[in-house]
Amino acid sequence: MGRVSGKVAMVTGAALGLGRAAALMLAREGATIIASDIQVEEGKAVVKAITDEGGKAYFVEHDVATEEGWDAALSQALAMAGKLDVLVNNAGVALSGSVEETTLEDWRRLMSINLDGVFLGTKHAIAAMKTSGGGSIINLSSIEGLVGDPNLAAYNASKGGVRIFTKSAALHCGKAGYNIRVNSVHPGYIWTPMVENFLKSQGDVEEGRRYLNSLHPIGHIGEPDDIANAILYLASDESKFVTGSELVVDGGYTAQ
Repeated sequence: MGRVSGKVAMVTGAALGLGRAAALMLAREGATIIASDIQVEEGKAVVKAITDEGGKAYFVEHDVATEEGWDAALSQALAMAGKLDVLVNNAGVALSGSVEETTLEDWRRLMSINLDGVFLGTKHAIAAMKTSGGGSIINLSSIEGLVGDPNLAAYNASKGGVRIFTKSAALHCGKAGYNIRVNSVHPGYIWTPMVENFLKSQGDVEEGRRYLNSLHPIGHIGEPDDIANAILYLASDESKFVTGSELVVDGGYTAQ
């Protein structure tokens, strides 16, 4: 317990899935949480779950795709908590479609959240962290940022962009002497509302889950806390020598 005591951690997309799991775990380990999301009621429910257990958390309504959204969210976060030590750039959306099927409108919408949101969050977090002793920025990429899928053209592009952008930002911060670490996390398929809703759109959820299980050499898909544990490690001082890296948590998916 207490692996991130005294730290202030902002988690985007904190209302559901991986963001919710990360916010709850970081709070259990002592961090003050800034939970941000466009889903207000679900986001406030996460904050309530944390405070009901004796933790400290605040909710910020936040559209990660706009610079105005980041300006407002970080201003609120700093006013509420006084500083920022950890940013988890988790907010994201999925889109199924090949290069031929994907429209430019859908491509740009997905990029605005998955890639622009990570760029803006990283840029603004650096400004907040470099004047207060440093911090850790954790960008959620994916196995789809490492390998391709013929039916995930836009998603592949966005998550691949997150991966290499993370390395550029890490090098910049390291060479500038900011004491800010920047790393990416690459989940395999995790049982979250996003994955469940995708399977519902394809037909039989249980059959789909069995298929996804079969894709992972370990024999099953992951749980949100599998990723939250990785985020906790990168948020803590245990990873003080880790920057520009990609932490793959995928049950062996990309080892094949």
